[in-house]
This record gives sequence, structure tokens and C-alpha cells, in this order.
Amino acid sequence: MIWRLGALAIAAIVALPLIGVASSLLVWQGELWRHLADTQLADIVGNTATLLIGVGIGTIVLGTGTAWLVTMTRFPGSRLLQWALALPLVLPTYIIGYAYADLLAFAGPVQSALRSATGWRRNDYWFPELASASGVAVLFSLVLYPYVYLAARAAFLAQSQSLLEASRILGHGPWQTFLRVGLPLARPAIAGGTTLALLEALADFGTVQYYGVHTFTTAIYRTWYGLGNRQGAAQIAAVLVVIAAVLIILERRSRGRARFHIASNVRHRGEPAVLRRWPATAALLACALPVLLGFIVPTVHLAWLASASGTTLIDPRFLADATNSLLLAAGAAGIIVALALFLSYAGRLVRRRAFNQVIEFASLGYAIPGAVIAVGVLLPLALADHGIDWLARGLFGLPLGLVLSGTAIALLLAYTVRFLAVGMANVAPALAAIDPAMDASARILGATPREVLRYVHLPMLRAPALTAAAVAFVEVMKELPATLLIRPFNLDTLAIGVYRFASDERLAQAAVGAIVIVVVSMAPVIVLCRAIDRSGATSSPRGP
Repeated sequence: MIWRLGALAIAAIVALPLIGVASSLLVWQGELWRHLADTQLADIVGNTATLLIGVGIGTIVLGTGTAWLVTMTRFPGSRLLQWALALPLVLPTYIIGYAYADLLAFAGPVQSALRSATGWRRNDYWFPELASASGVAVLFSLVLYPYVYLAARAAFLAQSQSLLEASRILGHGPWQTFLRVGLPLARPAIAGGTTLALLEALADFGTVQYYGVHTFTTAIYRTWYGLGNRQGAAQIAAVLVVIAAVLIILERRSRGRARFHIASNVRHRGEPAVLRRWPATAALLACALPVLLGFIVPTVHLAWLASASGTTLIDPRFLADATNSLLLAAGAAGIIVALALFLSYAGRLVRRRAFNQVIEFASLGYAIPGAVIAVGVLLPLALADHGIDWLARGLFGLPLGLVLSGTAIALLLAYTVRFLAVGMANVAPALAAIDPAMDASARILGATPREVLRYVHLPMLRAPALTAAAVAFVEVMKELPATLLIRPFNLDTLAIGVYRFASDERLAQAAVGAIVIVVVSMAPVIVLCRAIDRSGATSSPRGP
């Protein structure tokens, strides 16, 4: 009973943001929407659509193409690029936006070198403008394509070489085989990775705010802080929830229609095709450019800015931000892993469809933008604070103030709701892989469900739990919109510090925190790449 009630309570807590956002629809905000319609709504809708279309096309082309090349062919550097192509994932969208803003500015190193080499002046040449929805979409594609790359590569590794060889025997060339066999088989995985990339683009705040591109996320922030209208901000957040839900539904339907089954006796992988001369050079350039533009160039430029800023790791202000980030990330990661273990084990014990659907609902927070979660968390917590303060005044004559919404508790709750899916994605499959006979044996010997979890399952789940903790830790370190809206006064994090310095046009100081976030974020990406390599090696054995 305690497992069932606990899981239902966790699901109810996770539902707080949606409840808070939904409750705002009961409050009339006609004046706000009329104001938006007269001023910014057309730009907001147009920019959001441009971002989603641009990021969708960019991530599919970059992620799918590079995944096919490094998986199915061999060329100079292909083995190194298998890992390197995932590295742009460690750069949060706002950090690459800040890096390229300084790198490509009129007074930046690229245009300055161009004018020095040619003698041109300001109006003598054309240079691409990033401060637009299409420019931001290009930047987002450079750091979000690994979502598609990782998913597509895992799908390509699981495909049968026999089907690809049969396509070639029937007269199809490499491109026809890719388009008619490889791509359709990997379509569900590609759709899933693209959806994650689109949700990340939809949730961004730092980049679009810095470049002056109006989206629903910036409208939420301006309505909340600029107009002081929380209910209005929640109604705008409801639009983001609808867009996110539409993206998820489209992905689920696409995945549901694409069902492919391969007999186990033909699931072997042959040797990848070896490319030579011009095809090898073209493949190398196609795979190296995303890594160069999406990771190496911005990271090197940030490192140069950090070294020139004079700010060191022992700077008191930087140390305070770093300490807050580490404590919040460690606390949230611990909570997320503990809840993931509890929910996964509760589902193993109860084994009812309706109950498992409740558990799945608890892991949907990752599909909700951070700004929406922030608004949804603060509204019910503010009501709870008022109730607690009223009781304390009535019973003890002691005003308590904002004990929930005004402290780090609100941040930890938002992080848990946002990234609980990260813990579930690592813990639940590993727990499901444990033979139920082990549970039965332990129960026959007199062990309680809690003892079975502690002495049988936890030792076997150590690696997945550590992986979940590492990924959740990094995700919390990078999170900006929720932190920016919820953080208490005088509590800044590395992400907030980077955003604050960048907003003040002090990119050199912002680069120090950005580099730390990038370095810390590399660990889970390496873990993901190793997991994909191991799965490809074990699930697709070679033929005799």
C-alpha cells in the first residue's frame, strides 16, 4: 500500500505545474491578450514557428546524415568522429549564442580579420545576421543535432546488414539504400530525437532574449517581471504547453505507425563500406564541420575570452555561484534518483496498467519547458505560503513569510519535475531487466519488498543510478529559464551568472562560468556514447 500511495503522491506533486497553469485559465486576462495582439503576438508566433521549422530541418539533416556516415562507412577519422559528433550536446543553447555573438560581431575577431585582409569598411561587404529567428535556428541546430544523431546512430547500429545487402543486390546504390531502407527503419528514432531538439529550442530563453527575438518564453518572462502579472504569464505558458503536447502527439503517432520487425537470425552486421579519395574527403568534411562549428570554435573562443577576462576560479563571486550550482545540482540529482527508484520499483510491485500510466505521467516533465514549470510551481506554492503564514499568525502570532516559494525548495521542486524523466529513463529499463525470479526467491526467504530493493536490486542498479545522477546533475547545472524565474533573492548559479554577465555585454566574464558548465557536461555525453557503442555491439552480433 505504501508503494502505491507514495507513487500517487509523487505523481500529484509532479502535476503541480500543470495544475498551476490550468488554474490561470479561470482568470480573465483579456486586456493582456489584446495588448499582445496589438504589439508582439504576430512576431512571437512567427519567430516560434521559424525556430521550430529551422531547428527541425537542421537537426534532421545534420544528425541523420552524420549518423549514417560514421555507422555505415569508414573514412579517415570516422572512429574519432563517432564520439566527437555528440560533443556539441554539452553546450547549452544560450552559451553558443553568447559565443557566436562575440565571435561574429562587427568588432569581433572574424569581421576584424576580414577587414584587415581586404581593406573593406562597414558598408563594403555583406555579413550574415544572427539576431533573427532564422539565425538563432542555425545556432540551435549546431548544438541540438546530437539528439537526432545519438538516436539515429543507435537505430542504424540495430539494423540488419542483410537487408542493406539485399537492397544493393537489387540494384540500389548507396543513396537509394539509405533513402529506401535505412531511413524508413530509423524513422521512429529520428522522430523521437527531433522532438527532443524541438522541445529544447522551444524552452530556450537566454539566447532569444539576448538576440532580441521575441518568443513565448520571453513573453512569459516579460509578463511576469515587467508587468507583474503572474496569471497572465501562466496563460502564455499554457500556450507553450499546448505546443509541446502537439509535438509529443505528432512524435507518438509517427512512431506508432512505423512498426518494423527483424528476425533475430538475420540481425548481423557486416563490415562498413570503406570510402576512398573524394567520397572519403566529402564524408570527412560533412562530419567534421558540425563538430567544428558546434563545439570546437565556440569552446575555444570562450576559453580565450575566459583567459583574457582576468577572472579566476577563486574569485569570490564566481565561487559563490559555483557553490550554489553544485549544491542545487547535487541535491536535485539525489532526489531525482531516489524518486526514480521508488517509482520504478512501485511499478514492478503493483503491475497494473492504470498505475503504470500514472508513473509514466510523472516522467512527462521533461517535455514541459522550464519557464512553464517555473510558473506552474510558483502559483500553488505561493498559495501554500499564504496558508502557512495565516496559520502561523493565527496560532502562534509569528509571521513566516515565503517558506516555500521564496527558498531553494521551489527550485528543487522545479528541477525534480523537469528532470525526473532523466532518472526514469536510466533506472526503469535496468530494473525491468532484473529477473523477477530473484524477487520471488528473496520473498520466499522472508524478505520484505523494502529489503528486496535494498539488498537485491540496489547493488545491481548502481551503474544506472550513477548514470542517472550524472545526467541529472548536468541538466540542472545548465538549466536557465526555471532558475531565472524561481531563484530566491541573493541566490545565483553559474547559469544565472553567465546570463547576467552576457546581458551586461560582459562576455569575457560570462565565459568563465560557461567553460565550467561545458567541462562538467562532458561526462554524461561520454557515458551516452559508450552505452550506444555497447548496445550496438551486443544487440547486433556478427554472423559466423
